[in-house]
Amino acid sequence: MPYLPISTTDMERLGWDGYDMLVVTGDAYVDHPSFGAAVIARIIQREGMRVCVLAQPDTAGAALRALGRPRLAAFVTSGNIDSMVALYTAAKKRRSDDPYSPGGSAKGAAGARPERAVIVYTKMVKAAWPDLPVIIGGLEASLRRFAHYDYWDDAIRPSILADCGADALVYGMGERATVEIVDALKRGALEDIKQIRGVCCMSGQRPAEPYEYIECAPLHKLGDKLEYAKSARLQHREHDHIRGKGVIQRHGDAYLVLNPPQPPLTTAELDAVAELPYMRNYHPSYESAGGVPAIEEVRFSIIHNRGCFGGCNFCSLAFHQGRYISVRSHESVLREAQLITKLDGFKGYIHDVGGPTANFRVPPCKKTAQGMGMCADRGCLTPLPCPALEADHSDYLELLRKLRVLSGVKKVFIRSGVRFDYLMLDKSDVFFREMCEHHISGQLKVAPEHNSARVLGLMGKPGFDAFQGFSDKYRRVNDRLGLKQYLVPYLMSSHPGSEAADALELARYLEKARLNPRQVQDFYPTPGTLSTCMYYTGVDPLTLKPVHVPKGEEKAVQRALLQPRKPQGRAEMAKHKGDAASKTSKKRDRR
Repeated sequence: MPYLPISTTDMERLGWDGYDMLVVTGDAYVDHPSFGAAVIARIIQREGMRVCVLAQPDTAGAALRALGRPRLAAFVTSGNIDSMVALYTAAKKRRSDDPYSPGGSAKGAAGARPERAVIVYTKMVKAAWPDLPVIIGGLEASLRRFAHYDYWDDAIRPSILADCGADALVYGMGERATVEIVDALKRGALEDIKQIRGVCCMSGQRPAEPYEYIECAPLHKLGDKLEYAKSARLQHREHDHIRGKGVIQRHGDAYLVLNPPQPPLTTAELDAVAELPYMRNYHPSYESAGGVPAIEEVRFSIIHNRGCFGGCNFCSLAFHQGRYISVRSHESVLREAQLITKLDGFKGYIHDVGGPTANFRVPPCKKTAQGMGMCADRGCLTPLPCPALEADHSDYLELLRKLRVLSGVKKVFIRSGVRFDYLMLDKSDVFFREMCEHHISGQLKVAPEHNSARVLGLMGKPGFDAFQGFSDKYRRVNDRLGLKQYLVPYLMSSHPGSEAADALELARYLEKARLNPRQVQDFYPTPGTLSTCMYYTGVDPLTLKPVHVPKGEEKAVQRALLQPRKPQGRAEMAKHKGDAASKTSKKRDRR
């Protein structure tokens, strides 16, 4: 089948007199494996269901009613990212662009993406058909599954499930849970959905089965910031399909009941998901608006892995995809590469063979490989690499070697970034050399984030010496190869724990190293991360120790210091140099 139906005209063309399930998304409809709504829709289709897609509908519900009631259920997602992040910058300013909308406009061609899209769309569906089961999922739903601090409201919000009135929420990567939900819906067994792993529901009573459950702080106690921090720590600890328990959180007289996570997909399952019959492009109806810009980043790229054991506290991956690594087979990746070579516009360059972290392709240690679960109380790479960690790039290197000799392929790049501290732990230098020789297009993205040991520790990042060691080796290897290739460092300002002195220290390092970073991200307190917990509570949830939190003007100053070529950055640097000179003069006068 080509694109999935988006209208009654499409259904008539297929000879359908109705359909079974609806997927509503806050993104434009892009039928590509990098877009979660397309993946879920194609899985529903694979399960024998007639499925329609409703992308960025008007919130009054006219497009919804025109499509008609699905026979069994609606699945609702905000799209690939949280709708508030899509609409607002870290400074809470309205964005003018949205790469996931037609023409790249924040308003879109089919109607503006609404704030809190999951809530809006769910209520829209329930208003039209109160008895229709609605299942929510995707990043926005997943990271807001518990009661959470909301940066835009600057307040605690209840679970998004309680807020929107959906029948169930799928958290994490939802393919396997979706298959089980579709089976339950086909059987008319809506209650069975409440027993599925990776699903949470609201209940009028505390469950005793089918899993072991523990309780975190209830909604009404989360104004106590220490209770919030303890609750966040517990939620993250239990996000493990092997040792994790179900978690319960009271919301007034009701209970949010979260079942343990689904296991990550096997290689065969991940292959099957990647090779569903995607059209690999945006829907033709967007052509007049200029298409959907987000496709350009992934059109000629391949996802070969999933999950990340890097453990950055500001990142949503650990609480969404999880820390376990799932990988596709070489054969599946090669089939996708051969498919890409036949696409219109392909010029011989595979832009990326990556994922959340490009160079993670094997379990971090024997314990994890043997199915014993991830450690609850320490990271694989931080604060120091675990002694049990086994850094191995041999399988990834073999895959890249196979790709670069395919007919029609000139170059295979790694653009999604590498975890440089993990790369430096590999006892073999072969991958490092071949990466520089064959897989970098002049620049390599890396994320040192900061140079302050204290700030990096709170970020869950390695010490700055790891980046310096990598940078030195990168330069030496490229010099030996006769290549002029550069590092593009990603930096973050005003992360919890960062003080003005830390920002100034980093600014001075950049000045001395003659670096002018183009990528400086002001810390963005997005739902569900441990760093956002620090921002709200002023407490490190892992240690329960106080943490300084830059806000307001201090936040703006720290960002400016890291971009000294911009007017505000020059002004701040001049001010701090003036302050330093004044202090030196006063010391001389006292002498």
